[in-house]
Amino acid sequence: MLQDRNLTCRDCGVEFIFSASEQEFFAEKGFTNEPGRCPECRAARKNQNRGGGQSGYRRQDRQMYPAVCATCGKNTEVPFQPREDRPVYCRDCYQPSRY
Repeated sequence: MLQDRNLTCRDCGVEFIFSASEQEFFAEKGFTNEPGRCPECRAARKNQNRGGGQSGYRRQDRQMYPAVCATCGKNTEVPFQPREDRPVYCRDCYQPSRY
């Protein structure tokens, strides 16, 4: 039987609870280590890794190129330099073709 455990965050030093249900979830996923960061520091780190921080790659910084959709003819932008020998699709036309 799992019991709630008190852990200390390695980033901010705050004590947080690693609940029995969280422990069960970790076990189901096959995680062998307990969390080293409190939920707030985990969320902040995840946000930073996804480009929400001051440094790092951010999606809005991506170079976009104008193109015309090969299916519907709509003007669109794509994150790569289009080539004449390859069709380019807008978001609406590309999604159904993936499946």
